[in-house]
Amino acid sequence: MTDAVVFDLDGILVDSEHTWRDAKRDLVEATGGTWKEEATLKMLGMSSSEWSAYLHDDLGVPLEPEEISRRVADRMVELYREALPLLPGAVEAVRRMQDGWPLGLATSSNREVVDTFLELTGLADAFETTISTEEVEAGKPSPAVYLEAARRLGADPANSVAIEDSTNGIRAGLDAGMRVIAIPNEQFPPDPQVLGRVPVVLRSLDDLTREVAGGSG
Repeated sequence: MTDAVVFDLDGILVDSEHTWRDAKRDLVEATGGTWKEEATLKMLGMSSSEWSAYLHDDLGVPLEPEEISRRVADRMVELYREALPLLPGAVEAVRRMQDGWPLGLATSSNREVVDTFLELTGLADAFETTISTEEVEAGKPSPAVYLEAARRLGADPANSVAIEDSTNGIRAGLDAGMRVIAIPNEQFPPDPQVLGRVPVVLRSLDDLTREVAGGSG
């Protein structure tokens, strides 16, 4: 029995990991820091407070973390308004799930980035709650954002579904006690051992049917 469905955003509904990478890298290089190739994977799932501290402490950005977060988020909003990198079938998948269950959005994106996505897609009415990891105590792989989503939806995490793509996101959903449906990101594929713990792995959002989300597909 499924009580609620909770979507991740980056890598599930928007093909944005490269956009986040570019926005962060540009700020690092523009301020005299040193970008590291492993930074993109290292920051996947981090909350804004976590990755902005990483840019400051590890990559040498000479700005306060709050300013780092603000500048990167502002740049993301600009890029989304120029061309939202919506993944194929994203709006349709959300609407399909909306017909069956209350929906949540649990994401590492900053609040202003989340709100811009909702505005540009017209999906604000589809989600009963949207949560950024900056609004809970820790980013993914902590289960905090998924547990808070379930609480707000009045759903038992054990009867809730998390739609995820990344290693840290999958871990977060699993540790929240949810049934995770994975749609791996080809550019940043999840750890095979972590993916092996997932009961359902799909190729694309088109495969996310109500039967699959309900546990009968």
